Amino acid sequence: MRKRMIAAAFACIVLFSLAGCGKTADGFVPSENKNASHHMVLALREGTYADVIEGCLADFEKKHDVAIDVYELSEDGLHSAVADDAANDEGAYDLCMVDGSWMQEYTAENVLTKLNDYGYTLDDDIIPATTEICYRDGDTYLAPYYGNVTVLLYNKSILERAGYAAEGVLSVGDMQRICNFAKKTHNLGFMYRGDSENNIVVDFLPVLLACGGWVVDEDNHPTVDTPEFHRAMESYMALIDTGKPASRDELVIAVANNAAAMAIGWPGWYTPERNSTADYIAIPVKGTADGKTYNTSVYGVWTIGVPANSMNKGLAVELLSYLMDPKVQLATVEKGGVPCRYSCLRDPEVLEKFPQYEAVRQALENGVYRPIMEEWTDFYTILGAHMREIINGEKNVDKGLKEAQEELEALCGSKQNLADEQ
Repeated sequence: MRKRMIAAAFACIVLFSLAGCGKTADGFVPSENKNASHHMVLALREGTYADVIEGCLADFEKKHDVAIDVYELSEDGLHSAVADDAANDEGAYDLCMVDGSWMQEYTAENVLTKLNDYGYTLDDDIIPATTEICYRDGDTYLAPYYGNVTVLLYNKSILERAGYAAEGVLSVGDMQRICNFAKKTHNLGFMYRGDSENNIVVDFLPVLLACGGWVVDEDNHPTVDTPEFHRAMESYMALIDTGKPASRDELVIAVANNAAAMAIGWPGWYTPERNSTADYIAIPVKGTADGKTYNTSVYGVWTIGVPANSMNKGLAVELLSYLMDPKVQLATVEKGGVPCRYSCLRDPEVLEKFPQYEAVRQALENGVYRPIMEEWTDFYTILGAHMREIINGEKNVDKGLKEAQEELEALCGSKQNLADEQ
C-alpha cells in the first residue's frame, strides 16, 4: 500500500508540474511573453534538464524583448528533431541541447554553429574534462550545461543494515554483497534499466569500466568479445539477478521507498537532501577489493549549442552565454541543476544543502565519454539487443558477446570501407 501511495503521489506531482507550465501533449511550452518583438524556439531534453533552462528564461526575454518557445523532447526525439531540421535552409530551432555521443555526427553533417565565430569561448571555471566533446579542429561548437554523469543511487537504510557506510562502497563486489543482503531480507537488490537498447548499454558501462573493459579500443574497433567484457557481463548478470528491470521513475521510487538497495542513476533524476531516504555517491572504481582502480563515471553531459541554420544566431549565442553565466547557473541548483562549474559545485551553501555534489564534482573531473563515433547509435542498438538476449536467458554470455562482436565489426568495417571509397 505504501509503495502505491508514493507512486500515486509521484504521478500527481508530474501531472501538476505539466499543467502548471502549460505544456502540450507534444512537449511544446509556449512563452508567456506574448507581445515581444522577437521570437526564438529551443529544442531541449525533457525533464529536469529542460526545467532548469526554462526557469532562467524570463529575465532574458524581458531584457531582449523576445518570446522564447520551448520543445521538451525525449532523448531520441531531440536527436532526430535537430538532425532532421538541419537539412532545411531556415531552421526551426535557435538553441538546442546536444548529447556528447552525437557530436561526431552533428559536426560531420554541419548541424552546429561555430560559437567562437560569434565571440563565445569556454572559460576556466568550467571543469576541463567536460569540455572535451565541445571542440572540433580547434573550434568551439558546444558548451557543457548540465553535468549529468553516472552515480550510484542507494537506499540509506538498506546500506546501513548491510553493514556498509557510503564511503565503504568501493567495488562492484561491495555492490554485490549489499544487493545479496537486500534480496535475502525480502527487498530488491539492484534495479536496472531494461527499457531500451541504449539504456541497457549505458546502465552496464560503469560496471564494464570498473572491470577494466570498454566497448572499443583507441581506434574505435569493437572490444566486446574480450576477457574484461566477459567478466563485467558476468558481474552485471549477478547484480541484476538480485533485482529487476525498471523505468527511471520506478527505479527512483523503489530506491527512495526502501524497496530496493541501489541502481545506476544520474543527478538529473533525483536531488536528495540531508533527510532524504536515498542518496548517491560516485560509482565504485574497481571490480573487486584487490582490483585495479579505473575511471568509472560515464558522462551524459547535456551541452547546449546553436543550430547552423538558426535564423537568430547572434541572439541565440547571447542566450547561450547568459545560460552559461556562473551566477545564472548557481541559481539553477535549487531547481535541480548540476552545473559543470567549479564555483557552483564548491559553493559552501550548495554543499551544505546538497553534500552529494562533492561526489558529482569528482565524477565530472574523472568521467569517461561514450565513444565519439558517427555509428554510435547503431553500435549501441546492436550491442543492447545482444545484451538483452543474454539477460533474458536466450543466449549464454559467450555466444551473445561473440555474435555481438562479429556484428559490430561488420558495422564499423562497412562504415570505414564507405569512408575510404569517398
